[in-house]
Amino acid sequence: MGYLDDLMHRSKEKAGAAALPKPIRQQPPAPAAAQEAPAAAVQKPKPHLEEISPPALAEPTAPEGAVLVSESGVGRIYKTKKGKFIYSVPVPRPSGPEREILDTVKEAATRLITVTPEEIADVKERRAFFKKRILEIIDSSPELGIAPSKIDFYADTIVREMIGYGPLDLLLVDDQLEEIMVIAPNKPVYVFHRHYEMMPTNVVFGRDDDIRGIIDRIARDVGRRIDVKDPLLDARLPDGSRVNATIPPISLEGSTITIRKFRQDPFTVVDLVKFGTINSELAAFMWVATEGMKAKPANVVVSGGTGSGKTTTLNTLAAFIPDGERIITMEDTAEIKLPVKHWIRFETRPPGIEGTGEVTMDTLVKNSLRMRPDRVIVGEVRGKEAFTLFTAMNTGHDGSMGTVHANDARETIVRLTSPPMSVPQLMLAALNLIIVQKRIHDRRKGTIRRVTEVAEVTGVLEDNPQVIYLYEWDAATDTIKPTGVPSKYLQELSKYTGMSYAEIQAEIQRRKEFIERMVMDGVSGIDAVSARIQGFFG
Repeated sequence: MGYLDDLMHRSKEKAGAAALPKPIRQQPPAPAAAQEAPAAAVQKPKPHLEEISPPALAEPTAPEGAVLVSESGVGRIYKTKKGKFIYSVPVPRPSGPEREILDTVKEAATRLITVTPEEIADVKERRAFFKKRILEIIDSSPELGIAPSKIDFYADTIVREMIGYGPLDLLLVDDQLEEIMVIAPNKPVYVFHRHYEMMPTNVVFGRDDDIRGIIDRIARDVGRRIDVKDPLLDARLPDGSRVNATIPPISLEGSTITIRKFRQDPFTVVDLVKFGTINSELAAFMWVATEGMKAKPANVVVSGGTGSGKTTTLNTLAAFIPDGERIITMEDTAEIKLPVKHWIRFETRPPGIEGTGEVTMDTLVKNSLRMRPDRVIVGEVRGKEAFTLFTAMNTGHDGSMGTVHANDARETIVRLTSPPMSVPQLMLAALNLIIVQKRIHDRRKGTIRRVTEVAEVTGVLEDNPQVIYLYEWDAATDTIKPTGVPSKYLQELSKYTGMSYAEIQAEIQRRKEFIERMVMDGVSGIDAVSARIQGFFG
């Protein structure tokens, strides 16, 4: 009986077996990689199963009466008679014997391939290496009865299950998806599409063990552990996507996974103007405030709820920073992407398996102030780091930025000055602008994201803080309009630049026209837009 044949037999009989062949230590691919010995071959080929087809692909097919409305990634989006959307991808659906073949080869690969995925940093090289070894295992075991034309498919499926994220890989490749949500076994995986919003998919995990396997793989990749004692996991995938996972007993119906995906090419100011998130006038004002006319950049907080687009707007603001300035960003999960040269990125670290090694946001912000930064940017301000950030603002680190969870400018002030942030009210004097962004369900346009308020804080030194609105969103016309109130920040900028208030307003108008030309010219991509912005001054 061959090795794989023996594995399949034991999986059926549930009986003890002789020791497995000793795995051969394999080396990950190198620039001049040597040929590796093939995996242990089966001594006497012996048919175990009749030749079978590969796990059937459930092609994206329309539910009865549904019509195709869009193709997205490798999937298709259908609209049902009731007006609901369904996202369908070609998901492998192995039959019983097919599943047995996959599990057997996967078990053999797990025991024979002693190189861990973490030893091969490059994802493409990692997949290629593991596929090569799995092909060798299959090739040396003809008793499996797999047709040569179907070996590749089996190898790809096993690689996806071993070092990928199973059927979720088919969803992760779609850049139009914002969220991927596994809610329980035997229930459809849900996705949130940028244009069609929340919808179910045809992806279903039949076993909780399959979901748990993906969670454990993610946890290992980041050096974390998830178990009954610690049933929660926050992590980041290699592509930057944020992951939250839970397991029983806290998730009652089974393990869950929530993946928030981030665009590889982030939205730019041109995109936000096209989407209507901001208009060209506000974009020009934000540009002047962020750049500060090379004299006094504004300290800015971007506020909003979950999924409102705070980080996108923060990223857009940061792209206005003049090239050559030293920028330090700190985030819980790295999301900010800047087209600049002098940029240092930090990410917090939770405690390891032993409960040690935690690096908090407050620690990172304090450390950044010892690194002579021109700009300090905090991805999300939640706790004690707020005091440190505002200390930086009050000690000459102009142009500092961060995001806060709050629904409007007044609530932002309350959140900042209340526990756990506890910023002393007097320190608010250093905050120049509060930009509020919301995700709105519009009856005409569906889900939209809009900057709804741009405000300044006054009266802090008089112990009477007040919020003064410079721009407000008009729901009737879906536009953000200036209130006509003179900007305290622009008046302050006038003192530092030697320009009159009217001259600064003229500069905002000049940049407004420049942004409108970029929109008309169809400039796209963060690198192209940034190059235009940096070249604005010649």
